[in-house]
Amino acid sequence: MDKNSEIIRTEILRILNENGKTRSSELVKRISENTGNEKSIYREISALVESGEIEKKILDRNHIEFELINLSESVNEQLQFLFDEILLIHDEIINFKESTTVENLSFQERLRTIIHLIHIVQSNDGIMKLLSYYPSFKKDKMFSQITRKISDCWVLMMDIISHQDEKHFLNEILTNLRLSSMDSNNVN
Repeated sequence: MDKNSEIIRTEILRILNENGKTRSSELVKRISENTGNEKSIYREISALVESGEIEKKILDRNHIEFELINLSESVNEQLQFLFDEILLIHDEIINFKESTTVENLSFQERLRTIIHLIHIVQSNDGIMKLLSYYPSFKKDKMFSQITRKISDCWVLMMDIISHQDEKHFLNEILTNLRLSSMDSNNVN
């Protein structure tokens, strides 16, 4: 496969991933603006249909649509995995909140744990922000459930932070978060 056909193939898959079902004329028009001529674009579309990566639906002679195979199932599976992970994190935050009231954890233990939880929630929040640019993900019912659960995690963590005995606990968290981001930048 030459470089031009690889670029065309990537563009086809990207557009179908972003938009879901797309009319053939619109798909070719969007790709031809960036790369290749129409003939090579149609050739790559046919190759993707033959390989089973995309599906061709002929509604009538002038209306042909293409879509990724099982995109909605794939999207839902990915979001379900992310939702399960967020639920575990949410439970971990609740357990930590209960343990701080029952056990006498040291300042450093509480600080390390809350920073660790912040990093995990931030990571998942970042993933959701990236996925929000893809309509196929944003339309799924799991998307709003995950964003609500992430919001609940932030509320729980702020509640934990605000109920610490030390007045400078939040300042320590912010300082350590800044240090860890500077350290990761220095590694590169």
